[in-house]
Amino acid sequence: MGLLQDLDIVKGTSTLAGGIFEKLFPSFMEVEYERPSEYISKYWEAYLLQRDVLLDNEQQKRGVNGKIFEIIIATLLIREKIYPIYMNAKVAFVPNINYDLLLYSTDKGPICLSAKTSFRERYKQADLEAIAMKYVHRRSNCFLITLSEDDANMVNAKQKIGDVIGLDSAVCAISTDFDNVIKEIKKLNLVESPKIKVITTKQVVTEDKIKAIFPNS
Repeated sequence: MGLLQDLDIVKGTSTLAGGIFEKLFPSFMEVEYERPSEYISKYWEAYLLQRDVLLDNEQQKRGVNGKIFEIIIATLLIREKIYPIYMNAKVAFVPNINYDLLLYSTDKGPICLSAKTSFRERYKQADLEAIAMKYVHRRSNCFLITLSEDDANMVNAKQKIGDVIGLDSAVCAISTDFDNVIKEIKKLNLVESPKIKVITTKQVVTEDKIKAIFPNS
């Protein structure tokens, strides 16, 4: 698990998932695949085969499933030379939201990848997070990544009729749609997130200036 920690893919409570991930294959850099969706499928199937042995109860499984999925996506991005990757990240002026995986491009600004193994009603949360992102970063892209093609189709149908307004699309990670999303992301100019000053101006009235002019103030 040292490699995932060194890469800052896992931290704190996610180290259990990190340990399980590293037991699946000797090295994620050596896993052979032809398409991004194939990489996701290989790792997820290997995890499912061992999950009942590695984890004790259903609650623990639910907690680890999502983290494993995030790690698989993050390592796939590394294999595809898509980085820097910001995990469990906050965005300036978008309060109280931690995004699963973020990229930053000069073309679009933030690119959000929200990873959910299954949706239930959680697609609504992802849509609200996407709306909050686009309120500040209008050109950003927000994708909801799942393992269920039915879930992805359901959300995309809602997006077409306006019930989902923040997400650009929902994508099944083991489908060609995911391959196409990765292909489009690779066309972007990905850079480190800029350091944003909250206020910028050439006219600043400071205490030092005031005291220089009014020493006794």
